[in-house]
Amino acid sequence: MKNLIKIIPWLVMAGFAWSLGFFYNVYYGGLIGRLRGMYYNKVALAAEVEGSKRLIIVGGSGVHYTVNSQLMGEELGIPVFNFGLDGNLGLNVIFPTILEQVRPGDVVLIIPEYLMLLDEDGLGDRSTYFGVAIGKPGLGGVPPKQFAQDTFGLGVPSLRQLTKSTIDIVKQVEVPGYYADPITDWGDPTKTWERKSKWWKLTVNKPVTPHSIARIKQFREELEAKEASLVISLPIIYASTDERTVKNVEKTAEELGKIAPLITDEKLNLWTDVNLFADTHYHLKPEAKVIRSKELVEQLQPIIQSTISNK
Repeated sequence: MKNLIKIIPWLVMAGFAWSLGFFYNVYYGGLIGRLRGMYYNKVALAAEVEGSKRLIIVGGSGVHYTVNSQLMGEELGIPVFNFGLDGNLGLNVIFPTILEQVRPGDVVLIIPEYLMLLDEDGLGDRSTYFGVAIGKPGLGGVPPKQFAQDTFGLGVPSLRQLTKSTIDIVKQVEVPGYYADPITDWGDPTKTWERKSKWWKLTVNKPVTPHSIARIKQFREELEAKEASLVISLPIIYASTDERTVKNVEKTAEELGKIAPLITDEKLNLWTDVNLFADTHYHLKPEAKVIRSKELVEQLQPIIQSTISNK
């Protein structure tokens, strides 16, 4: 009994420390807190986008930091909204999150990073954290054991998975404040981050996984049930063009093209000019965003016209 009395103050202190860590990570200054804030901002802005047909671009930070939605909207003649979130959420979390925002007539363009396409279970490092942060614990079907472990981790301010750089693990002096910058009415970020470490060309070591194929097929069906349509694009990456990478990307393109219209360039979106990239292998500089967005417009125009004609 005496030992229990001695332990109680320590338990209270530990609980208080965990609560502070949880508050910081989810609501104040942690990466999940910033992502949560950006998500709610995007939900509010997307709700204000009017039009019988909208183009919603979906993915991780490789969407958020890669397109110029205002430019695309002007050239396509329909509202375009950037609903890029974070690749470490995984397809199982991103798809149901986005589905809630979709209206009849929408065209949803998904540009999933290879982080998601090559994943075996549709869950990322931040799946649990994000579900808890937006009041939907277990979102994406997180297993109970993983949910318990990750939820405990939300109270640890130094947890590596909450502070590492998105998509590309970059050794930098300071962790970038991803998602903290204001966003435009079209969902685009207003800040470009710069890389502080050496570049290397990214390789793709395997093709899209069966789980990702199945989850994207399911998402297409869910969109069709809401009278919306799906288009898929390979992501832009600063990449190696070695034989293995090209072969795996070709196989990925082949499988994705069986699900829905697939858009890509003649080089499978494997870009080799490092000067176009900002801080990671997926994020582009402002001038490169214009190039990418105009390319997407050209690829999307016949698809958009087809959906209008079939309406």
